[in-house]
Amino acid sequence: MAQDGFVLVSRESQISKKSHTANAVPTRQHEAAHDYLAEIASFVDSQSEKLWSLNKFIHSNPELAFQEFKAHEALTKFMRSRPERWQVTSSACGIETAWIAVYDSGRKGPAVSFNVEMDALPNLGHACGHNLIACASLAGALATARIMETHSLAGKVYILGTPGEEGYHGGKIQLLNRGAYDKIDISLISHPSILNNSPFVRTTAFCRLEVEFFGRAAHAANAPWQGINALDALVASYNSISMLRQQTQPSDVIGFAITNGGGDATNVIHAYSSAVCTIRSSTASRVETLVSKVSACFDAGAQATGASVKIKVIKGYKDHVPNMHLASSFAEHWSSLPDPYPVGPELRSDERAYTYVKASTDQGDISHALPSVNVSFAIPAGPERGGPHSADFEMAAGTKWAFDRALRVGKGMAGVAVDVLTREGFLEMVKEEWRERFGVEE
Repeated sequence: MAQDGFVLVSRESQISKKSHTANAVPTRQHEAAHDYLAEIASFVDSQSEKLWSLNKFIHSNPELAFQEFKAHEALTKFMRSRPERWQVTSSACGIETAWIAVYDSGRKGPAVSFNVEMDALPNLGHACGHNLIACASLAGALATARIMETHSLAGKVYILGTPGEEGYHGGKIQLLNRGAYDKIDISLISHPSILNNSPFVRTTAFCRLEVEFFGRAAHAANAPWQGINALDALVASYNSISMLRQQTQPSDVIGFAITNGGGDATNVIHAYSSAVCTIRSSTASRVETLVSKVSACFDAGAQATGASVKIKVIKGYKDHVPNMHLASSFAEHWSSLPDPYPVGPELRSDERAYTYVKASTDQGDISHALPSVNVSFAIPAGPERGGPHSADFEMAAGTKWAFDRALRVGKGMAGVAVDVLTREGFLEMVKEEWRERFGVEE
């Protein structure tokens, strides 16, 4: 995800539906189920050394999106070495660096999943902390499988190695479209920052427009009237978009870059120009509205100059909408766990407010397809207090302190998964909230 930009907004101003209200979220204190959290924590601690070695390897060997060959090999090898009965599939769903591991109890029950990110950033390495994301999810999934094995719980645990989160090609979206999530009930993941500890994260949606203008070349001194100026079409479009920004909403962001201004010559009417435009907003539906408005500006530039225009709309990521029942479960578990390295504002177990982030992630698309939580957790900042996508954060993401924070997240996510497996009626409440939120029929 891109750099942090957290804003706390009153949840009551955002959510009005019955199943989303704080009173509708049952707390652990009202449940009679056995408390597995101490057992989860003990097991994760026993795996700390192995996970730390894996964390260091991934951090020290950064690989770009869909080129995570070393991480893919290390992670699948690690899962195949486990004593639990994991069925591991390399290069899953026809994606070379994707992988899936499944623990099956052998009895019909809920299917819980943990996403493992692996890719790094160009020239910055793991400045987004995907090494920590991977280890938090592994810790949570392994602990969940151990509890299922020890207590003979019915159901399945999925670990999905999801490549290519950085950029806009979205490994999770590709896996989703190829059926990897079809039999899964809930999806859990986390993301490090330096600011917040919150499972109530909402991210922005975004879309990318690649635009080309085609005109007709002419000599600018001898016969400019014979030309059609593609650069003028681009400049007119740029100015129209600048005026459009005056009437956009505070959450709307329109980024613009001229990728080809027609060349270096100044004595010609330019026959070609191109640009890239990125549109972000709070919801996927709002992004679609902005795409229509921005595309009209490009069409206007073409019409005004006589040029032709080609607009290629590349879908990015949808906004992540957390499932409040799952998030509340995590908040209770997190608040019950000891923290040797307190960082950032402590999450209250009764917290029920969205944490808005201006970054985007392909986990957003997952949240529109099934109930999801994308936990934000703070790690000790580097000397420059740089957030994600900075060299300072890359250093911070490789520290033992950051790793220990990730393990606490893994424990909390395992607690959520075990709640889904054991709390009577809990999964149905989770699904009912999701159906209501997205208008899905049962």
